[in-house]
Amino acid sequence: MPFTQRISACVITLNEERNLSRALTSLQPVADEIVVVDSGSTDRTEAIAREHGARFLVREWTSYSDQKNFAAASASNDWILSLDADEELSSALQSSLLEWKSRPPQAEVYEVARRAWYLGKWIWHSGWYPDFQRRLYRRDAAKFSGTIHEALRFAGRPARLHGDLLHYTVQSFAEHEAKVEKYTTLAARQMYAAGKRSWRAAVWLATPWSWLQNFFLRGGFLDGYRGALIAQMAARSVRLKYTKLGKLVAAGASEPGERS
Repeated sequence: MPFTQRISACVITLNEERNLSRALTSLQPVADEIVVVDSGSTDRTEAIAREHGARFLVREWTSYSDQKNFAAASASNDWILSLDADEELSSALQSSLLEWKSRPPQAEVYEVARRAWYLGKWIWHSGWYPDFQRRLYRRDAAKFSGTIHEALRFAGRPARLHGDLLHYTVQSFAEHEAKVEKYTTLAARQMYAAGKRSWRAAVWLATPWSWLQNFFLRGGFLDGYRGALIAQMAARSVRLKYTKLGKLVAAGASEPGERS
C-alpha cells in the first residue's frame, strides 16, 4: 500500500470574506481536513468556510500564536499546514505538497518561499522575497510563539518545499499605512513589556538605515515605485515603533495588546 501522509490545514480568521474563498480553494487539493478558527467575524466568513467543507470553530481572540496553536490542537491530524486567510498555495506548491504526502517525511518542520502581491504587482526584491515561512509541521514538534510576527519554535533545522506561497498583502497604500500604525503600536508595547527603554538613537539612526537597507541593499529599486513605497514604509515602521516606545517610557506604563 502506498505511503500517504495526512494534512490538516489550519486558518485563523476575523472578517475575511474578501480573501477566504481563495485560500480555502487552494487548500482543497492537498488538505485532508481544513480547520478555520474564527474570533468573532460579522461578515460571511463562516458561510464561506462551511461552503468549502471546513470545520468552523470560534475562539475569543488572545493572540496570533494562541489562535494558531488552538487550531493545531483542534485538528484531527498530526501534520499541520498553517495558512493565513490572505494567502494562497501556488500550483507549484500544491504539487510539491502532494508529492511530499506520498513519501515518509524527512524533517519535522518545512518552510516555503512566500511571494507578495503589492499594489497590483508581485514583489521580487525589497527584502520581501523569498521571505521563507515555516508552515508545514508536526504539531508535537513545534508551536507558534510571539505576540506579533508569530513564528514556529522548534528544535533542529527545517526542510524546504518547492513552490511559492502567494501573499495578497494590501489593496491600497492607505491600507498599508493603517497596518503599519497598528503593528507598531503592538511592537512598542511588546518591547516595553520586555524591558526595553532605549529608543532615541533608534529613531535617528535605525530609521534611515532601514530605508537604505530595503531600497538599495535588498534591491528595492528593482521593484520600481512599489519598492520605494516599501522602503519608505519600512523606515516609517521603525520610526513609529520607537517613538511609541518613547511615549510608553515617558508615561511609565504599558497597555494591554490589541489585534491588528
